[in-house]
Amino acid sequence: MVTSIMKGRGVRLTIDTETDSYEQAIAAVQAAYGLRPDVPAGWPDAPVSEPRPGPDDLDEDDLGGGWTDRHLFQMIAALMPRARAVLRRIVEMDGTASYDEVQQYFAVHPTNPIPRTKIGGTLTSVKAVQRHIGPEGAAHLLQRDERARLYKIERALVDGLTRAFALADLRPDLMRRDPHAQEPSLI
Repeated sequence: MVTSIMKGRGVRLTIDTETDSYEQAIAAVQAAYGLRPDVPAGWPDAPVSEPRPGPDDLDEDDLGGGWTDRHLFQMIAALMPRARAVLRRIVEMDGTASYDEVQQYFAVHPTNPIPRTKIGGTLTSVKAVQRHIGPEGAAHLLQRDERARLYKIERALVDGLTRAFALADLRPDLMRRDPHAQEPSLI
């Protein structure tokens, strides 16, 4: 829990719901309003939380073609959830997957099904996002070999995408959401 007093402006209180207990949060709010000046005996201090990792923690070293870990994270963060899921699957398959493997995987996926006819269109957004976020003049992140019916990602970029997806797992709040998905109710 972080409390800062700003002269003449009151108290700014930040409560981390992952580390602070409910009782600690209530006591802090009450103390901020002068309702409970002391903390009850026996209450432990809130643990000091480490700063959450973010895109600024990623490397800016060139992985190839101008791509950096930070570019790759920004890329996946900007993708719609289905395109992100397909890109992740190709990364999990070491950067090379056949059209059929990807289609079969998502046709029966329990939480993120994508009809076979929609995979290509879903991945078209990868090119569109790259035009806005990717490095100037870089080759396509996701390459398609129409003759061999394969999706490919360069090895160095697979490693960078693996790091980017690891951060995405830690910080889902930074990922683009599906505008058609229903938000959970707070009631």
